[in-house]
Amino acid sequence: MTQQATTRHGVILMLTAVMPTMAIIALVPVLPLLLREFADVPGAAVLVPMALTIPALCVALFSPLAGWLSDKVGRKRLLIAALVGYAGFGLLPLMLEDLRMILAARVALGVTEAIIMTVATALVGDYFTGERRERWVSIQIATASVSAIVLIAAGGALGEALGSRGPFWLYLLALPVALAAAMILFEPAKTVATAPAAAGKAQGIAMLVAITFGIGMLFYTLIVQLGPVIEATGVTSPATIGLAGAAANLGVMAGSMLFGRLKGWSGETLLSIGLPLVALGYVGIALSDSFALTAACAVVISIGNGLMLPTMLAWVLRRLPPETRGRGTGVWTGSFFLAQFVAPIVAVALSGVLGGLSGVFLFYAAAAAIGAGVALLRRSPVTQGA
Repeated sequence: MTQQATTRHGVILMLTAVMPTMAIIALVPVLPLLLREFADVPGAAVLVPMALTIPALCVALFSPLAGWLSDKVGRKRLLIAALVGYAGFGLLPLMLEDLRMILAARVALGVTEAIIMTVATALVGDYFTGERRERWVSIQIATASVSAIVLIAAGGALGEALGSRGPFWLYLLALPVALAAAMILFEPAKTVATAPAAAGKAQGIAMLVAITFGIGMLFYTLIVQLGPVIEATGVTSPATIGLAGAAANLGVMAGSMLFGRLKGWSGETLLSIGLPLVALGYVGIALSDSFALTAACAVVISIGNGLMLPTMLAWVLRRLPPETRGRGTGVWTGSFFLAQFVAPIVAVALSGVLGGLSGVFLFYAAAAAIGAGVALLRRSPVTQGA
């Protein structure tokens, strides 16, 4: 008899979704301390921030391979091994003094992060169908957003108490999650589909992945540039900027919860709601010189992105047959994290051409508005089914 997933299986998978967020967010509060610690190392001004962001690039590069591997060897054992490796490589900088060795450990951490993110998301698709799957997808996005608020506070507290390496202790949390996964999760049943059926279900995945990359750019550009944009309004208090960032994360959670309410609507319809919110928010930020208006517009953008991210993930999971779900999920994950890595690079490049960040935000607003128009023309009233 095929084993049925329950709430406890979903909760374990949601806990694994915290790991990719922790890889970067937990270290943000100690970035100035790390920069001072390695100030004498040549190239430290580039290498130290890279130590924070390099796991995202590794997820982008290795998620497709992780998905392929999970389709071949199974999901549960691979996930448990990755969680244990995540804890080990995450803690390794506590014992390292060489910046380049720390960077190497962060690369290894990023590889395990790619496996965790890809396999956990594929398991959501394996374990749940229909409305239950859509609900867990929305919870996954919300969990990542809420955990970002908690983790940045925890990282700051550990940095205050233990110095620049304090937040690395947070990676220990992966071990109890690995133990729970070993005790509770189960390997989904293997299914075999005919080649034409698999090809038919996978049709359009490339387009959905491309759309996801675009949404990822809209999402991460705001996150990366929120601090400088708020400082431009005259507010320089880290606590106030942090409050605006927390509000934006709550906006993402609100958007993902809205998806939970509207999950019966088609992907095109949800994009035609989310993209105008993003466009409106970016226009507001581009034209604002007020902290309150800038923060409010950031929340509006976050609500739109929070609605669209689970929309795209659920859309992809519906299209993927079980026997290629790992590979398809890996490609989707890689696309989203590639957007995270390149968003600040593209923003800097565009600002030189478009006359600063305001020009970049207006450009993204126009792109989002055009995307909304296309989605509106293509929309249908209901989803394509589970």
